[in-house]
Amino acid sequence: MRTKEREALIDALKARFGQHMHRHPGMAWAEVLARLQASPAGLRSLHQMEMSGGEPDVVGLAPGGGGFVVFCDCAAESPPGRRSVCYDREGLDSRKEHKPENNAIDMAAAMGITLLTEAQYRELQKLGEFDTKTSSWVLTPPDIRTLGGALFCDRRYGTVFMYHNGAPSYYASRGFRGSLTV
Repeated sequence: MRTKEREALIDALKARFGQHMHRHPGMAWAEVLARLQASPAGLRSLHQMEMSGGEPDVVGLAPGGGGFVVFCDCAAESPPGRRSVCYDREGLDSRKEHKPENNAIDMAAAMGITLLTEAQYRELQKLGEFDTKTSSWVLTPPDIRTLGGALFCDRRYGTVFMYHNGAPSYYASRGFRGSLTV
């Protein structure tokens, strides 16, 4: 990442951090900046989250201490640069026609992030109203995935819902949200 890109990313993250203090009460930007400066790989991942429309922001500290900071996609809707994707490679490969360009699991891995679990998704929804017009794939337990299914969540009627779909399915309004520990 070039110096100007890194500076622009840090400026955007700092501004978002300051605008949404309710997402990370009691945290100071100086702590976050120190973690970012110590993690070039983390900055690259955050840059990809930002460039795909995720609007990453700090949502807390990682469990277990160590001062690790957790970022999550906080865009109001599922990131536009990560929509119209199947759940995983197996789902993508099983499609006979009308294949999307990619899948959520591979995209997240390439970005250095992980899909949110259902629990993480529900925690995110406590910080605001997300996915009121879109939906997001969430990490699917192996027993469900083995049977061909995959899980996604959204928020409708003031309530967070979890649903299932076949892993090969994809929709223009479904993407995925990720998290990153720095």
